[in-house]
Amino acid sequence: MTYKTPAQQAIFASFAVDEQTITQAEQEQHITQQGEVVAPEEFTVIEISCYDYEIYVGDKLIASITYDHDEFITQRWVIIVNSTEEHRADTWAKCHNHIVWHYKQGTLPVQKQKIPATTTGNEFMAQIALECEKFGFELKEDGIYQNDKKLGSAGCTDGRWWVNRASSEHQQQVPCDSAFDAVWSLSMVEVLPSLDTRSCEELLDKPFDQLTSEEWKRLMEYQPASGSTELAVA
Repeated sequence: MTYKTPAQQAIFASFAVDEQTITQAEQEQHITQQGEVVAPEEFTVIEISCYDYEIYVGDKLIASITYDHDEFITQRWVIIVNSTEEHRADTWAKCHNHIVWHYKQGTLPVQKQKIPATTTGNEFMAQIALECEKFGFELKEDGIYQNDKKLGSAGCTDGRWWVNRASSEHQQQVPCDSAFDAVWSLSMVEVLPSLDTRSCEELLDKPFDQLTSEEWKRLMEYQPASGSTELAVA
């Protein structure tokens, strides 16, 4: 049995502690590396339409993929970053792989993040009112008017603008890009015939909630001919 002096024992103990510390540090580094492998950055695809997609890492938008409908283009799938074309490919998958690879390499342009939707309903209406003023329209509680003719309505729901034309048969909210686009869309609506050429019988067939103040006034002054149906106001 080899005898160790107290000094030798102290040195041995010191080496043992150092070796244990190094081993523990190596284990912690290994666990960290394994965690990075097991939980890589998650890329999420949000389908806006069958031709438009947004690519996210976590909650951060990094790029968009869209489809070029130009008849003479062969590489129709396009990568967009900050409204600028960055790359084209003949398949959606190639665009997606391009985004993932360049993002990991740090060579993908940095996408400017969307401003959180903190705008209040009053602020949305203020934007619509401003655009209405540019076109000479009047914004009322029930919609947008031109010379007392209702053109339709506009608004913003969950950060997405929409417009609803009064002439639309199904009264659907059509998506648009901004308050300007919404009001501009209404400026293309053909104005309905004036009251001078629109008979009261026609107005009786119009839903009451779509009647303008002038139309209501005319109906109130209207006296149907003998035997015709009287106007009942609820």
